Amino acid sequence: MQSGLWAWVAALCAASAAMGAPSVVTIEKQGQGWALKRNGEAYAVKGAGGDGSLELLARLGGNSVRTWGAESAQATLDAAQKLGLSVTLGIWLGHPRHGFDYNNVDQVAKQLDEVRKAVLQFKDHPALLMWGLGNEMEGDGANAAVWSALEGAAAMVKRLDPNHPTMTVVAELGGPKVGAIHKLCPSIDVVGINSYAGAVSVAERYAKAGGTKPYILTEFGPPGTWEVEKTAWGAVIEPTSEAKAGWYRRAYAEAIVGRPLCLGSYAFTWGHKQEATTTWFGMLLADGCRVAAADVAQEVWSGKPPANRCPVIGSLKVSPSDALDPGASLSATLAASDPEGDKLAVEWVLQAEAERYFTGGDAEAAPPVVAGALIRSSLAGADLKVPAEPGQYRLYATVRDGKGGAATANVPLLVKGERKVPPAARAALPLVVYEERDRKSAPYVPTGWMGNRTAVKMDEACTVKPFAGATCIRCEYTATADWAGVVWQSPPDDWGDQPGGWNLTGAKRLTFRVRGEKGGEVASFMFGVLGRDKKYFDSADAKKADVKLTQEWTEVTIDLAGKDLSRIKTGFAWTVAGQGAPVVFYLDDIRYE
Repeated sequence: MQSGLWAWVAALCAASAAMGAPSVVTIEKQGQGWALKRNGEAYAVKGAGGDGSLELLARLGGNSVRTWGAESAQATLDAAQKLGLSVTLGIWLGHPRHGFDYNNVDQVAKQLDEVRKAVLQFKDHPALLMWGLGNEMEGDGANAAVWSALEGAAAMVKRLDPNHPTMTVVAELGGPKVGAIHKLCPSIDVVGINSYAGAVSVAERYAKAGGTKPYILTEFGPPGTWEVEKTAWGAVIEPTSEAKAGWYRRAYAEAIVGRPLCLGSYAFTWGHKQEATTTWFGMLLADGCRVAAADVAQEVWSGKPPANRCPVIGSLKVSPSDALDPGASLSATLAASDPEGDKLAVEWVLQAEAERYFTGGDAEAAPPVVAGALIRSSLAGADLKVPAEPGQYRLYATVRDGKGGAATANVPLLVKGERKVPPAARAALPLVVYEERDRKSAPYVPTGWMGNRTAVKMDEACTVKPFAGATCIRCEYTATADWAGVVWQSPPDDWGDQPGGWNLTGAKRLTFRVRGEKGGEVASFMFGVLGRDKKYFDSADAKKADVKLTQEWTEVTIDLAGKDLSRIKTGFAWTVAGQGAPVVFYLDDIRYE
């Protein structure tokens, strides 16, 4: 046993030696501001956050990458080290909006232990630049318990690793956030600020709020969906990739360069992400092509413009531009060019619009593409046949130069009329979603696993203290962060592409019993998760959000009064978010009546 332990220690020491000496990062007072030094040398952070190519980031002149959590830390740190990049290693802290309770001693203690493990595991990696403790978990900033837990974590990190600064990241600067960090979190060295349309005024607003600690602009880019104009029917209007690049340039000039309190920045997002649309925040496309924001990054990082710049879309227009009749014809005109005169190719895609525009950055599924809509297409424009199904859509044009550069633009569309719900089979009431019988004949099946699915465990025949009969459903989420859930579907494994579901007209309520294993767990329950962007959608939806569980069986009721229940394809669902420890709860007696 002893020899095995010493062999493990020796192997670890050898690996550390091969990897390189641990970095030493300091923050020093410099005039009216601060200077970051890495291994004794001045170091201005020129980075981005996201899962795009680190090789490309380094090639364009970036020197650092930011993560939001430590799940893939080893691979990120190792890859960064090979490329000469540093890493601000994020450690995810629970969000109250996801059910994390900062007044719960057990949850906070478990989270603190997770922070300890991450620091001990990665503190000596030579690519480590600093610790990013939490991202936007502060809400409105008024919960002192959040800041108390953050200070506890930061103080522990500094004891375990005195060689790397600590940073926390807030969403914008409103309310008491800046003051709370300065008064309640002395162990936080750097304030990370996520700001989009407001990034250009961050330096002034931070100082006005009393900020004296150094800051890093940890997310910046184009205005968010909450900051732009909308169409008459409420669709957000997305700037072209060229227009968005201007926001990156202005943020860099106004909030980063020459600002004595600023240590650098991480642009958002280095990669591709579905958020409201498929192109809103990405500095890269799904295929790895750069858009103009990446060209701006290269220029400000390296001081030199790219040798071959991305194409430019000057405009994308459609006629008619008002609400369209189902099945009508539509013409689009595109003005695109390339700075070097490269030959361009265009890709046209018509896609359903997202049902809702979320603002928390959570994972989103991409809406379906409309097949067969294009009649004629070229670099100059396209002719399309409008879908027969009423609803909101978005037409995308993506131009590529064949040399790794691209440009994007899109325009929202509205097809007039009310979407009709395809008929569903009438259900006899009460309709039992879960009971002790042959589950092959159940009206809905829990096949729709969402989010961090690998962390979900579910036993539909659990015999531990059922509410009625011999069994109940045991649900477990083993991760401490992120989120997951399970949807009961009809037919199984269908997300709105197939007919099915049940006509539950006449039902007055959806009821179920639930209990937590320890008490204090938080979960959300709902039905009707398929939006009108789906071919076969749910005709109604409702949700009981953030239900705090006890160890005793509790009846929960979702009122169905006034709802169109003519097609309910997803009859029940639960979701949980990371709460600093595994979450276990039990369900029984789920029924419509």
